[in-house]
Amino acid sequence: MSLDLQCIRECVAALFMLGGAVFFIGSCVGMLRLPDFYTRMHASGNSETLGCTLSFIGLVIYQGFDWTAAKLICVFLLVYMINPIGSHILGKAAYKSGHPVWTLKDYTPEVLSKEEEH
Repeated sequence: MSLDLQCIRECVAALFMLGGAVFFIGSCVGMLRLPDFYTRMHASGNSETLGCTLSFIGLVIYQGFDWTAAKLICVFLLVYMINPIGSHILGKAAYKSGHPVWTLKDYTPEVLSKEEEH
């Protein structure tokens, strides 16, 4: 009976960690494909927070509740609170320093043709 419960717990933990990996990969793709600093920061901030959330939940489920899981929960809560705040402060500082914001006007047919050559 305990073997079945352990197998179910490991499968659920693996699903959570796989979901976290999907969001981490999405964050990487966003960092490579999006056009400017602000959209890249938005993609990385949101996706990394959700990826970290799912990964830590999976690790806690896999570990079972003990001191190690309690430490993982503390680290998760810190990342969950600090990552969005850090992204917001970074974006605000970039905007105040005059970092340009990408608009659709910046995306002219000449830019499209140059990107297709690469």
